[in-house]
Amino acid sequence: MRFPRTIKPFRGQLEIAPFLSVAFLLAIFLLFSSSLVFTPGIPIHLPESAELPGTSNPTVSVAVDADGVFYFENQIIDEPRLKEKLIAAVEESPEPLTLVVQYDERVAAGKISRLGLVARAAGIKDALFGTRPQAIPVAASRAP
Repeated sequence: MRFPRTIKPFRGQLEIAPFLSVAFLLAIFLLFSSSLVFTPGIPIHLPESAELPGTSNPTVSVAVDADGVFYFENQIIDEPRLKEKLIAAVEESPEPLTLVVQYDERVAAGKISRLGLVARAAGIKDALFGTRPQAIPVAASRAP
């Protein structure tokens, strides 16, 4: 038995508006998820470390970028002003403060030691270096 064909395939024009709206939405999603979006902050490439130390004391952080510029509270600061701010932070804190140094991998060791001397003169006794975790953890070697 043959059934009559009453349904014909679509032979009209395609509507372009739905396709354009989907393409526009995809373009917006790609734009917001791309690296074209500015992320605020100080461009610092922290060194990698397997062990990430911490402290239970209150902390104060100072960042040093690749050019050796000091940042305190996300503001560029010179050494004398940094010393004043650290002294004020030590006086306000009821507990001993720990200095967290976030420095770029390319910073000279002299800048870091200079920062340590400024912190010591301000009355901060402990310091920690900010690091990032390793991208691929090192597997423990097995002895045969």
